Amino acid sequence: MLVLGIDPGLATTGYGIIHSSGQNEYHCLDYGVITTAGGMPDADRLSILFSTLTQLIQTHQPDSSAVEKLFFQKNVKTALAVGQARGVALLTLAQAGLPIAEYTPNEVKQTVCGYGNADKSQVQRMVQTLLTLSDLPKPDDAADALAVAICHIHHQAFHDRIQQAQTS
Repeated sequence: MLVLGIDPGLATTGYGIIHSSGQNEYHCLDYGVITTAGGMPDADRLSILFSTLTQLIQTHQPDSSAVEKLFFQKNVKTALAVGQARGVALLTLAQAGLPIAEYTPNEVKQTVCGYGNADKSQVQRMVQTLLTLSDLPKPDDAADALAVAICHIHHQAFHDRIQQAQTS
């Protein structure tokens, strides 16, 4: 299974592409961030996000995708910007015909770190360990996107086992 994980944001959207041949077998193919300049109109920033995600999908041909859900933010302006970026990410994935899973930040942290309130550095270290990366994945948004993909692989494997048990 080839999974595209996304940590959406208007200024910085993290992405991570992981191949898995089993629940605990991972191979990181690509990760990074899509950045947009703060002085640009939002429509232009969202267009950059759309075109870059489209290019990533065409390049890597993932089987499925996972996006981090929006969680409550005190800053309404930030929440709206993240919501817009998240909407563009979901639309891009849907137009590409990819199955889309969504996970809350706590679900991702619980799955990857075993603790739903893990901090950014704990997530980075666990992602580095699980993917046997020589360096800590940076920036945080890229590490979070990789964590979202790992979370999806675990949840999908569990879902697949339940379906197999029901058909047996």
